[in-house]
Amino acid sequence: QVQLVESGGGLVQAGGSLRLSCAASGRTLSNYAMGWFRQAPGKEREFVAAILWSNAGTYYADSVKGRFTISRDIAKNTVYLQMNSLKPEDTAVYYCASDRLPLRVRVGNDYDYWGQGTQVTVSS
Repeated sequence: QVQLVESGGGLVQAGGSLRLSCAASGRTLSNYAMGWFRQAPGKEREFVAAILWSNAGTYYADSVKGRFTISRDIAKNTVYLQMNSLKPEDTAVYYCASDRLPLRVRVGNDYDYWGQGTQVTVSS
């Protein structure tokens, strides 16, 4: 009953910035988490960032902390990922996901709904 649609991916030079958006439709519980994960070719899916909808608490992977910022827009039911100082190793398909009962926000298998993904390519 929840659909997630990502947008904002593209090609950017190293050191540049992109902002990803994830619009959610359908009803969700108030105490849920929205997360961003990414997967590069030949590599496992990895956690990037998450936000708790109720109090805006945030969590980041060590590899992106200080460069990426996750935020929410309650009125638009949308989560954003602002990505600055991008590096070639950030190249991946980025997925938005929703966890109805967030207990382990860094664990992808705990999430209930997933978007289609958006490609981010960073050239050097």
